[in-house]
Amino acid sequence: MSPADAAASAPSDERSPADADTPAAPSEAIEARYGRTKRNRSRDRLLLVLGGAAVAIVLVAWVAWAGLDGSKPQIQATDLGHVLQPDERAVEVTWQLSVPAGNETACIVQAFNEDFTVVGWKVVEIPASDKPIREFTETVRTAQEANTGLINRCWLT
Repeated sequence: MSPADAAASAPSDERSPADADTPAAPSEAIEARYGRTKRNRSRDRLLLVLGGAAVAIVLVAWVAWAGLDGSKPQIQATDLGHVLQPDERAVEVTWQLSVPAGNETACIVQAFNEDFTVVGWKVVEIPASDKPIREFTETVRTAQEANTGLINRCWLT
């Protein structure tokens, strides 16, 4: 074998111009080391699709639940004021109640001292009416001298 033949059969370190544009393919061992095998890509794609489907199911369920929740009548109680009656150890609380016509309701009226401790409370039952918005005044007797009076909450009965 002549030196020219040996040079021709020996692998060349230089690449041809056509090979310069395409990167060398990484070996399968390197791809397996870093988790880039075809099996891992398929698994990742499947997990992504399943995760997206789970999020979509939860979103649809929440929208359906929130849509059905709006069927209850809305009740709103607004404090309008209070009058302290220290001689009688009582507070007169005035509030406005907004409830759909024809619904019986009940409200808790509370009296507080200067430390915001409840010193008196009363459950007031309100009969149904044709008017959706009504104003009420209720006197709450207290165990100590009160500083204010408020509506705690109202509900349908």
